[in-house]
Amino acid sequence: MRESHLSEPTAVRWLLIAIAVVFLAMFLLVPLAAVFTEALRKGVGVYVVALREPDALAAIRLTLLTAVIAVPLNLVFGVMAAWAIAKFDFPGKHLLITLIDLPFSVSPVVCGLIYVLLFGLQGWFGPWLFAHHIKIIFAVPGIILATIFVTFPFVARELIPLMQAQGTEDEEAARVLGADGWQTFWRVTLPNVKWGLLYGVILCNARAMGEFGAVSVVSGHIRGQTTTIPLHIEILYNEYHATAAFAVASLLALLALVTLVAKAWVEWKAHESLKESVHEH
Repeated sequence: MRESHLSEPTAVRWLLIAIAVVFLAMFLLVPLAAVFTEALRKGVGVYVVALREPDALAAIRLTLLTAVIAVPLNLVFGVMAAWAIAKFDFPGKHLLITLIDLPFSVSPVVCGLIYVLLFGLQGWFGPWLFAHHIKIIFAVPGIILATIFVTFPFVARELIPLMQAQGTEDEEAARVLGADGWQTFWRVTLPNVKWGLLYGVILCNARAMGEFGAVSVVSGHIRGQTTTIPLHIEILYNEYHATAAFAVASLLALLALVTLVAKAWVEWKAHESLKESVHEH
């Protein structure tokens, strides 16, 4: 009887489902379909040519290079930060948490401007870098630094609440049994958070490959040298090469779809792992 009072009428449930479906169709499915439709409007041959164009290939290589460098670095930082915050108490703990959340609260464009202020020719370190022939702004290092900055919260923010919820009992038991710090980390802490870690890496990689604002500021938009996939799409669209722009954009759309599938799989595996853990206890 109590459940019937709490449940919504059938008409209300169907109305809410219909609103959700219409919303997803309008703001997710239709734009995705439009991207692939426009990309293939002039045929598969034109689509392939747009992706094999030298500037497009250079943008793809730079995007992959940036992700290959940024994601592992953020992985290491995220694990270390989450382990320290969740398992230990130390002065400045709340300040560290605030700094981790900083990229979420600051516009990516502002992040890019900060790097220009630091490493640009007129910036704080610009003259010294110029004197030593080191180029960061309008070069690949600047793109990598900006990407690292805007993506480093993802892994840490997935792991911190997970590690806090698990507590320190397993680690303390391992230490009592004679395990040292590294053994405890590799055999106890890391296996307990593997699905949350993978989830954070997936989100971090998706953001690294799709970042536009911060990278746009520090890149200089040099075609074939400092343009990532999002920047190359912007250049093509501004030059009225719409088909080529949508062809390259389809790569990011495919990345989004792969990310959604991987995200759903990780969530399912994490749920199954939690059910098994509860059943064992």
